[in-house]
Amino acid sequence: MRFTELPLAGAFVIDLEPHADARGFFARAFCIEELAAHGLIPPVAQCNLSLNYRAGTLRGLHFRIGRPQETKLVRCLRGAIHDIIIDLRPTSPTYLRHVGVELTAANRRSLYVPEHFAHGFQTLADDTEVFYHMSGLYTPDGEAGLRFDDPALGITWPRPVTEISTQDRSWPSLQQAPDLCTQVHGKRQRQGHDADRQPAPQQRRLTATDATHDVLHDHRDEQRNDHDQGRSIGVGGGTDA
Repeated sequence: MRFTELPLAGAFVIDLEPHADARGFFARAFCIEELAAHGLIPPVAQCNLSLNYRAGTLRGLHFRIGRPQETKLVRCLRGAIHDIIIDLRPTSPTYLRHVGVELTAANRRSLYVPEHFAHGFQTLADDTEVFYHMSGLYTPDGEAGLRFDDPALGITWPRPVTEISTQDRSWPSLQQAPDLCTQVHGKRQRQGHDADRQPAPQQRRLTATDATHDVLHDHRDEQRNDHDQGRSIGVGGGTDA
């Protein structure tokens, strides 16, 4: 397994290292020891499978409030997704910035999502299946979310939204929920704007560094048969993204 840390500290793209022969290939896709060696919490408490009938389907942006928090390891088994993660750690230098990663059945790439991150994706093909390893059990009282089209987040989705749940369309914007960091770390999310609270600070665009570009080129060299390697990671965030 090959681990590449993203510009949001603690988030990783994980690529396979296949051993190929005339039969096909064999590769390790999950290893507690390798995750721990990179300081990652192994997500092993629960596994979930998401089937999405139509290209353009959007799920998210979901996160947990209070305890327990959870980590995720996300992989696309069929089709393709544009996966988005957002840093919700209030003391992080990349607070409210996001990274986009393309996960496909062809590239067999997975995305490690740390605690205190929001997560969502949009499908790029019909009948797309997404598999999750989760570090915690589902508890409905702890679920929360952000609006996928909040201009303050500056996320550019690759396609028009064809399907989205009523709940995901109804999550508040940052202007309506400016106390986001408090919600993530302990208090229940409230819908609606609270006029006596300060709005979330304006965010600056997170630009990919030269090192990140080198990572992308390295992946392209090592997996040149995957047509989408050159556009598989995008970085952004803020009102001017």
